This record gives sequence, structure tokens and C-alpha cells, in this order.
Amino acid sequence: DARFQFTERGRRSVIADLKDPDGKEAVLSLVEKADVVLEGMRPGVMERLGLGPEPCLVRNSALVYGRMTGWGQSGPLSQAVGHDINYIGIAGVLHSIGTSQAPVPPLNLVGDFGGGAMLLALGVMAALLEARQSGKGQVVDAAMVDGSLSLMAAVLGRYAAGEWKDQRQCNLLDGGAHFYGTYATSDGLFVAVGAIEPRFYQALLKGLGLDNCAMPAQHDRQAWPAMRERFSRIFRLNTRDHWCRVFEGTEACVSPVLSLGELAAHPHIAQRSSFVAVDGLMHPAPSPRFSRTPSEIAGPPVGRGVGGSLALADWGFALDDSRLKGLAWKGEAGSIPSEPEAAVSPQA
Repeated sequence: DARFQFTERGRRSVIADLKDPDGKEAVLSLVEKADVVLEGMRPGVMERLGLGPEPCLVRNSALVYGRMTGWGQSGPLSQAVGHDINYIGIAGVLHSIGTSQAPVPPLNLVGDFGGGAMLLALGVMAALLEARQSGKGQVVDAAMVDGSLSLMAAVLGRYAAGEWKDQRQCNLLDGGAHFYGTYATSDGLFVAVGAIEPRFYQALLKGLGLDNCAMPAQHDRQAWPAMRERFSRIFRLNTRDHWCRVFEGTEACVSPVLSLGELAAHPHIAQRSSFVAVDGLMHPAPSPRFSRTPSEIAGPPVGRGVGGSLALADWGFALDDSRLKGLAWKGEAGSIPSEPEAAVSPQA
């Protein structure tokens, strides 16, 4: 159901058969007016379709051509299949996250979204800024492996300096430190603790009823396992909400670990309107926030081909333009017309 594809909200689209000559020509006609082309095919596919960077840049020399793959456009794995877990697997990310017994996939946030889509977006914006100065476009090759490695830069630096052990749950940020991790509470819920700085750590000890002077040094790694067990015993004595009240207003960096169903009701998220109701469903609000040109959700997620006629009109195409005969879009009833002329008019 398109309503639940939250990442598709506000989009408008037309449909093209890229293996059909008319479809290919229609896409190239769109390219002539485009600032950016994004594609996520396996390397070589767009070239075989006649829609690779070269013909597109011939049509539009200022075009930014963004390419999204897992492995990149070159290398021995470029033609291999894969998913987020595979890309972060060879980037060292997966090895570094999880318990001491086994790696744990961090959803698909690191490869697909962080190291992939967001860095592609950043690269495309940088290329657009450069194109405005030079008048020339270029190709942006975004590989999830490369992006994931970039996200690991700080950890790799610490590893090179001998400050990061090449094993899980024994480092500062991977759950090894007793002052940076999660703890179960008496009600089966969890709190998150991030008391890295000395005064934050002192506030944490005070809230837990521990005497700072009687404790091992905060960064005594030999004491970390015993301190983690001690913290665990204390946190299990009371509920999550109890500990949140204890640490409220302090610098201990203790927060609840909220379930997905609890997010919208949290006072901070509610006050900032971080969720927005769209057709009765709670969507994450646009982010980041702009002071002069605030973002708004343009509309709910829609299926493929919806709004295509309006998009083409905005781009300055007449719906009976012969160059568009390889495209299709959905009318108000949701059906795809056999000919573009049968679609809804821009005024509808």
C-alpha cells in the first residue's frame, strides 16, 4: 500500500519502458531540462540502455549524473549482487557493532541511507554548486561501501592511533565502556547512558548513589567489565521512568530507550512537532529545518505514475508533445492511459 511508503511522499512520476526506443527518447527529452539524473542500476545497465552519462551529458552539458550502487562503478565486486549488510560487512562497520559474541546489523541505516543516499545527496548538491560556476556537469559515483568507510573515519583514526581495539564491546562507543551503553530496568525496558565527560560521569555516579572517590578511574579499562555489572545491578532495581526522573535536569546524559510506539508522545518530540499527521498516519517531519524557507510535506506517498501530467506541465511540456509518446502516467482514476493525451490535463 503506497500510504505506508513514507520515503515516497510528495513525489510525482511518469512511467517509461527504457528498453523501448520511444521510452528512451522520452527520457532523454526530460534530461534536456533536468538539473540532475539519479540512477541505481548495476554498473553498465544504463549504458546498455543508451541512457548512460555520455548521451545524457551530450543532451545537457550542465547535468549532474548521480549513480547509486553498493560496490561502486568499478572493482572486482562491481557486478556482484548485495544488500546493505554486505556493503557494511566489507567496510568494517558490521564487525564493529553488536555484542562480543556476534555482529548485529544496525538496521539498514548505515549502508543504504547514511553511507548511501545521504552522501549521494551531499555529492549531488556539491556538484550542482560547482556546475553553476563552471557550466559543466559531471558524474557522482556514490558507493555504499565508500560512504560507509567515510562514516567509519573517526573510528579508523582511533584504531590507527592504538586507541580502539579491533573487537566489539571493549571500546568507548561500542558498549565496552560502562558509562556509554544501555541498561535494562526492572520493568524490562531500557535506559541509554552517555556520560563521557568527567562531570557528566560524576553526575551519573551521584544519581546511582555511588561515591566517586571510592570508584576506579573512569577510563581504567580493566575496571570497565566490573563497573558495567555494578551499574546493571543498580539499574535493575527500579523502572525506566524512575531513572528518568532521577536524572531529569542533571548532566548525567541518561535518557529512555523509546519503542517505536512511544515516539510521538514524548514531550520533546511533541513540542518540536517532529511528527506530522498525513492522511491519518504519523510521518517524520522534514529534516533539517530551514529558517527562511521552511520545508513542508507536499503530500502523502503515491504510487508510480501518479501526478505525472502535472509534473510534465510544470517542466513546460505539452501533454500531446510527440517526444512524450514513450511515457505513461496515471489519471485521476489511477489507471494508466494507453496514450498520454488520455491523461488528466494540468488544470485538473
